[in-house]
Amino acid sequence: MLFSTFSNGVFTLGICNRMSLLEISENVKLAREYALLGNYNSAVVCYQGVLEQIKKYLFSVRDPALQQKWQQVWQEINEETKHVREIMTTLESFQLETTPSKPSCQEGDIWPVQSDRRSSPCPVRRPQVPYKDGKPHNNRLSVAARAQHRQSPRGPNGERAKPVKGKDKREAPSKPKDEKNKAEVSETEVKKFDGTGYDKDLVEALERDIISQNPNVKWDDIAALEEAKKLLKEAVVLPMWMPEFFKGIRRPWKGVLMVGPPGTGKTLLAKAVATECRTTFFNVSSSTLTSKYRGESEKLVRLLFEMARFYAPTTIFIDEIDSMCSRRGTSEEHEASRRVKAELLVQMDGVGGASENEDPSKMVMVLAATNFPWDIDEALRRRLEKRIYIPLPSAKGREELLRINLKELELANDVDMVKIAEQMEGYSGADITNVCRDASLMAMRRLIEGLTPEEIRNISRDEMHMPTTMEDFESALRKVSKSVSAADLEKYEKWIAEFGSC
Repeated sequence: MLFSTFSNGVFTLGICNRMSLLEISENVKLAREYALLGNYNSAVVCYQGVLEQIKKYLFSVRDPALQQKWQQVWQEINEETKHVREIMTTLESFQLETTPSKPSCQEGDIWPVQSDRRSSPCPVRRPQVPYKDGKPHNNRLSVAARAQHRQSPRGPNGERAKPVKGKDKREAPSKPKDEKNKAEVSETEVKKFDGTGYDKDLVEALERDIISQNPNVKWDDIAALEEAKKLLKEAVVLPMWMPEFFKGIRRPWKGVLMVGPPGTGKTLLAKAVATECRTTFFNVSSSTLTSKYRGESEKLVRLLFEMARFYAPTTIFIDEIDSMCSRRGTSEEHEASRRVKAELLVQMDGVGGASENEDPSKMVMVLAATNFPWDIDEALRRRLEKRIYIPLPSAKGREELLRINLKELELANDVDMVKIAEQMEGYSGADITNVCRDASLMAMRRLIEGLTPEEIRNISRDEMHMPTTMEDFESALRKVSKSVSAADLEKYEKWIAEFGSC
């Protein structure tokens, strides 16, 4: 270590002359600062003054134990002084070897030194610069060094940043221009929303919880639903590919509502939009836009759309939108809920792409899904311009869905997917997935039946090789029933016939 700290015995000197102790500690602090900043001449002068002060102080100490501790402190300070002198000698030899002529010293040119600086246990106060031979050490180099030290950044605990080991500033290698240009380009590409005027916590919450990453769901992962895929591509993808075409009356859709029974793939379509359309995807739920503080929920709604316009092109997906925008004016409606609905309606009516003169590639589209479309407010229904029905899968769709779910599963030769798809009429996509999952576990259940836990753990990998048979699917169909009734389907079809806009 280049610089050592005072011994712990310094803390026991409360009965001594406090003024002398304060001067000694301040001068030690100043000497170390000069040394760390590269002003070694001033550092040596300060160290010499500290050594003389300690010698004088020793004459006033009568306790032998304290005298021994102060002598140890004097030795440590003397060792620091020797180290500083050695550094000065080394630097002078470098200058003689590299530059025969005397280099010009410019203001701010300082030789940094790497060291482990220990904090002094004595109180810290900015002292006056000591004198030598009646001349103050206020030369340009020391003044610049103190100014640079005051401007140096502090760490998380308040400590000054440590000097960097290496060459002088003048000799520091500069980065290649290509690397600088790449760094500037990467910095300009990253867009960061300016939350000035909003609560910082609200902005961070939306950026952390709403801006979704790639869900890794592609159009091919969704069986059938070709009309829904076509409409979503037309509403989101084509305006970015053909901005000159989607203007005026051909402007992109402001909102799309997906209606259908549970488990038909509405949320999966939204994930595919986030994956395939390469837009900023906001996944919103009622918990995201509600707060216990009065007026904060409306601010969250407004902030959501401000951020969406900033990160445009953007898709805002609101799942189960009926929980947020039920009919207004009912007896169960709360005043805070009404204000949130009003703010959401106002923001949706003015989202990007609504004006003929705006760039379609900067659009903000609201994509919503619900299982209870008859509970949605009329004003919101008007703003969701395209209302599409996501029905139960057809026979062809059920067969395709079976192939997607079973593509990683080994099947026996007797498995007939066409027959299985016919037997699952009225099943939703989630029901079909449950049937496939249950059938894939049938062989394992037969294998471990009657075995002890120890025997189960000792099953070899070859014994686990058990293809799924047609009998397994038939057993699963007897155990898993459909989840959507005929009355529910009739209700959806009636609503779509009245309000649908495919």
